[in-house]
Amino acid sequence: MITLASFFENVRLPTISEVAHALIATLDNDDVSTKQIAAILARDPALVAKLMRLANSARFGASRTISSVDEAIALTGTAHIRTLALAACFADSFPQLPGLDSKEFWNSSMTCAGYARWLARGANIDSNDAWLAGMILRLGELLIYEVAPSAFAEIEQLPHLPGARWERELRLLGLSESEITAELARRWNFPERIVTAVKGASMPMDTPSFSRLAGVVHLASLLADTPNDDDDVVDALPGDVVDRLGIDMAWMRSGLPSHESFLALA
Repeated sequence: MITLASFFENVRLPTISEVAHALIATLDNDDVSTKQIAAILARDPALVAKLMRLANSARFGASRTISSVDEAIALTGTAHIRTLALAACFADSFPQLPGLDSKEFWNSSMTCAGYARWLARGANIDSNDAWLAGMILRLGELLIYEVAPSAFAEIEQLPHLPGARWERELRLLGLSESEITAELARRWNFPERIVTAVKGASMPMDTPSFSRLAGVVHLASLLADTPNDDDDVVDALPGDVVDRLGIDMAWMRSGLPSHESFLALA
């Protein structure tokens, strides 16, 4: 088994851009302005171009062409543009890995983020924090490849049933991707609320102090790995987590989004 300390002694941390660092630094600033976020994004023209393409996609339903970051922020909100920009920055920071279906990985990450954002509304917690925590949850898995490639190959074996990766990771390494991602997020100076949520996402009921955000991300990950969109999948979710969050089961069944609804962002 590998300890978290020894794991990070044997891994090269991925490098994220100055823009990503600057955006992370604003996560704890409730007073950050549209102009400040736009100024940070403007440092990376390629990133701005990606965001403009996204803002003008059918996913956001703009009634006219969006031609500036300021307009994109007005359309989607400062917090959402920031999290979308961070997602793009992280995707650019990790290399293609043999044995990893990159399309499936980022589709899964965006689907988890989408379900987390949706569930956050039912749990009455910050939906942008939920989206971000859900999106980064699997990043630790990419670091496992570098430290333990043979274990990575087994972890990535299909099918990806709900919760199966966590079980394989704990059995093979003694660590889950959520613990690894949380330490990565800590080293990248993410706010403690995000670090705590990601760390507890694999086993939210086993943490000393229950994190509602961790519970939401836990459920979102299970939904993202569920192969169908039938509303009866809600009944398979862990009832203790649902009850602790106080989410109405009827609300979930009646409004369960499809996986496909989140993939325009991937």
